[in-house]
Amino acid sequence: MLRELNGSDVRLLDGRLTERGQRNRAYLMSLSDEHLLRNFELEAGRFTNREIDTEAMGGWESPTCQLRGHFLGHWLSAAALYFRQTGDGELRAKAEAIVGELAQCQWDNGGQWAASIPEKYLRWIGEGRSIWAPQYTIHKLFMGLADMYRYAESETALLVADRFADWFLTWSGSYDREQFDDILDYETGGMLEVWADLLEITGKEKYRTLLERYYRRRLFDPLVAGEDVLTNMHANTTIPEALGCARAYEVTGEKRWLAVAEAYWRCAVTERGCFATGGQTQGEIWTPKQKLRARLGERNQEHCTVYNMMRLAVFLFRETKDPAYLQYAEYNLYNGIMAQSYYRSVNTESLEEASGLLTYFLPMKAPGRKSWAGAMDSFFCCHGTMVQANARLNEGIYFAETGALYIGQYLDSDVTFEAETRSGGSVRMTLSQRQDLMNGLLQTSSVNDARQTVNRTAGNQENMPSVRKHVFMVHTEEPAAVSFCFRIPEWITQPASLYVNGERSADPAQGGSFAVIKREWHDGDEVIVLLPVGLRFIPLPDDARMGAFRFGPEVLVGITDKERVLSLSPEDQGDPVRALASDNERQWGTWLIRFRTERLDPGISFLPVNEIGREPYQMYFRIV
Repeated sequence: MLRELNGSDVRLLDGRLTERGQRNRAYLMSLSDEHLLRNFELEAGRFTNREIDTEAMGGWESPTCQLRGHFLGHWLSAAALYFRQTGDGELRAKAEAIVGELAQCQWDNGGQWAASIPEKYLRWIGEGRSIWAPQYTIHKLFMGLADMYRYAESETALLVADRFADWFLTWSGSYDREQFDDILDYETGGMLEVWADLLEITGKEKYRTLLERYYRRRLFDPLVAGEDVLTNMHANTTIPEALGCARAYEVTGEKRWLAVAEAYWRCAVTERGCFATGGQTQGEIWTPKQKLRARLGERNQEHCTVYNMMRLAVFLFRETKDPAYLQYAEYNLYNGIMAQSYYRSVNTESLEEASGLLTYFLPMKAPGRKSWAGAMDSFFCCHGTMVQANARLNEGIYFAETGALYIGQYLDSDVTFEAETRSGGSVRMTLSQRQDLMNGLLQTSSVNDARQTVNRTAGNQENMPSVRKHVFMVHTEEPAAVSFCFRIPEWITQPASLYVNGERSADPAQGGSFAVIKREWHDGDEVIVLLPVGLRFIPLPDDARMGAFRFGPEVLVGITDKERVLSLSPEDQGDPVRALASDNERQWGTWLIRFRTERLDPGISFLPVNEIGREPYQMYFRIV
């Protein structure tokens, strides 16, 4: 398999993403240890005649919610990811203190149980009693502990997880196969994945036993047989199970696990189809295959499904090298992760800042409006995947194998990797990626504080460029032979062009492929990738006269407080794209993705869905 480059090997520099990463870290630090640990300490009896803080974390973290305590595992994973990237000592120290308190809770619970909910919840599901996803909740703690060991070197975290696993070994062993299959029909979250993680970390046979017990044959076997067992089923119940199969394959090498992960993708994505955003689901369930028209609603594209399906896409790319998986991830990054968390905008008239933390869903019914959660009032499942998603924004960009580097996403960044020199040795090579915005000016506001030297770019590039230009620079102490494999997105409007040190390197590259440049690279070598970009109309698979607009990878929405129909005139020649024209394309030194209808009265302004805050909008338009 390809090896994903991440952690300290990848330095993300893309402004829109780094701001989200910084806000995410600040949010993690803003949550007190006492609030994060409250439900664990309550369960362990470590509160004595103390009032419960009513201003603490609410929603699903309320002491009366059956999922209480799930968020802490996400928090620990996010903290560990930041430490892996930057060596963030402050965040690690906070996380290690929390892990230490969890160890004390485990001790007070008898030495094994470490969860924020009572053991009887697991007994209840064994009896068929209705209870809200206890294993989903517990998995989050296991996940956070495993990540704290893998990425932040916490021996205490591993000790707590290993002791807790003994409880599960005994409990799961008290049922026969049929009885435990009934238990697996309750949401188990990523329990399968964490058993694989702990098997790899410890090598202990008990985790292989747990892997076998958590093989959900009632789901996995029909999936592999090609049956559609997902239509109208809760999506994020099963996506973590597919991720568990992917992880089990990585750890054990057994093909049966891989077969399940691949079958899941075929059933969920390849055969089912996606919205223009790349995402899926309405009301948290999978839509029928290729039938999306009747599922445009107020609760489309649950954030958890976006995050977890992106993880599955990256795994399958590493296994297959098929660029379609990374294209899927790109659409979901721009129109999911960026559209559903850490929104920020500035109203230039009032100079009042508007922001939003997280929206559970991305409405696609017209008119839609995002519903933003507060910092302390919700803590639903997507609240947890939000802090993880925004802690790993430097992942899924670069991949490596012997003699080759794959550039999977076009985001400003630096990547460092091992390359082979002509003498047979190795050298640490760095590839820097920067987008040339071709704007000619650095001025970013009405304050004229940037150098205004006359330059050709400012005058020659009169309108928004029709190509995205990405410049790659090689930094190496010794020449080294490497194949650079550039993913060419499917959204390009014309074949892409690549230049090495000013000379065209090969024939134009088609979308949905890799353009490979193999040569010996020297310090200062430069590659330029030109990706023609433009507006496209993306129809629904079951209604060609209804669709959404996409500019490059970014879905555009029209600002409107009532549903509108897009009427085409003879001048449009039947092409919805011709009904829109560039509008307000430039602000100071920045090119803006802005369009407006040409012949509607009143007109409709379009902008990327990831720039939408609280405005009412319409994503899908009926064309007449």
